Amino acid sequence: MQVLGISGSPIADSNTDRAVKAVLKSTGLQTQFIKLSELEISPCRACLGCTESNECVVQDDGRSLAAFFRQVPAFVLGAYTPYSSLDARTKTFMERMYCFRHQIGGNAGKVGGSVITTACVPGAANLPAAAETARTQIGYWMMEEGMTDLGSLVIEGNVPCIRCGHGDDCKVSGIKMLYGPDATVASVGVKTFEGEDRLAAAAKALGEKIRDALQRVAPREAVE
Repeated sequence: MQVLGISGSPIADSNTDRAVKAVLKSTGLQTQFIKLSELEISPCRACLGCTESNECVVQDDGRSLAAFFRQVPAFVLGAYTPYSSLDARTKTFMERMYCFRHQIGGNAGKVGGSVITTACVPGAANLPAAAETARTQIGYWMMEEGMTDLGSLVIEGNVPCIRCGHGDDCKVSGIKMLYGPDATVASVGVKTFEGEDRLAAAAKALGEKIRDALQRVAPREAVE
């Protein structure tokens, strides 16, 4: 196993999932995809039970996922931005990888990239910088763990109001907040990763960048 793909999206076959898989495919390497919503993972308890062993003591799927993550030299982390921030599952995954930090810096040397799906169009006036916030959170996590951030792919996703059944008549519809008072479910439509050629090209470029990084430099040993 060379590249692990991880998606924090709970939606089956979501834009985030498909984009992560596209990046994985573009590496041309041996890969595996994991969907966090299919696992039972609790947040880090800050108990420091992992200090001596570098093994998380919380008895859930996070233990086996952490052991798997420890072995791979590269990864693609997919997330989305509820309330204009990083989603809870992705943040929980990041926190649980803390167990490798003590004394050995066990995550150091990995290379990775991210996929960020957001309903807030980057750069749009009067909207939160949701994608940049999530991208920064992942980037800082990688920096603090000694990993190399090879970049991110930002996708325009779908506000839940598109499919809730009340998007056109709800007084607090996210459709109107994001796209204006006259916007409707029909006028906005469903955004897909495959709907823009530039996204496929960007996913391919990120995958190739990960491949090239692994071929160029072997991951360094954990800090003694």
